Amino acid sequence: MSGHNKWSSIKHRKGAQDAKRGKLFSKLIREIVVAVREGGIDESSNSTLRGLLEKARDINMPKETVERAIVRGSGELGGEAFERIVFEGYGPGGVAVLVETLTDNRKRTVSDVRYSFSKCGGNLGESGCVAWMFERKGRLEVPCEGMDEDTMMEHVIESQAEDLSSEDGFYVVTCSIEDFTSVRDYFKAKGLNPENADIVLVPKSTVNIPDEKTAGQVFRLIDMLDDLDDVQKVSANFEMADELMQRMAG
Repeated sequence: MSGHNKWSSIKHRKGAQDAKRGKLFSKLIREIVVAVREGGIDESSNSTLRGLLEKARDINMPKETVERAIVRGSGELGGEAFERIVFEGYGPGGVAVLVETLTDNRKRTVSDVRYSFSKCGGNLGESGCVAWMFERKGRLEVPCEGMDEDTMMEHVIESQAEDLSSEDGFYVVTCSIEDFTSVRDYFKAKGLNPENADIVLVPKSTVNIPDEKTAGQVFRLIDMLDDLDDVQKVSANFEMADELMQRMAG
């Protein structure tokens, strides 16, 4: 697994206990609004919305907040129209970085993302310069407790997922985006509720980060981008030793 996805997992687990919950809510609200506008309010025919509502339940978003986002997406409340913009560039150490945004002000978002790259020693590039280095996959994190690896692998095969790995007390299940919903539903039906389940960008190749200085610069860029209200997801293709990752996380 790429270092970025591992770093994101660590942040997700810590974030469930800290003040980032409000920012998670605001980003998810935008996604729900756009999903409804693009695919309608029927979960059975809008798999994107269904996944987002699952995520909302997982992070304990209030039901009233979710319902308000759905109504906004349906157009009943009017409001801003969000635009999808994807930014691509390179961070410290030659790390490829892809930034997915939803914005109601293109000029502001372009300025904020460009500033983040330049502030952290990176460079914003042209469209297409790094997107080819990534592919979308479904990713689920299931606690290892009470489940041996052989039994877990049987579930992976039965659910038609693609791969299994483990990290920090969690099994990481990877699947195609087409099978993501059915794989997630399979594990929930078996009582193996993922702590985190999402569509992620997986790098086809990675850049190794050998030292703490470069790692700190890369994480500063990722965190600065993540903190922008318009940014939904940040993906990067770095890799590093587990010892360095744990040191930086600490």
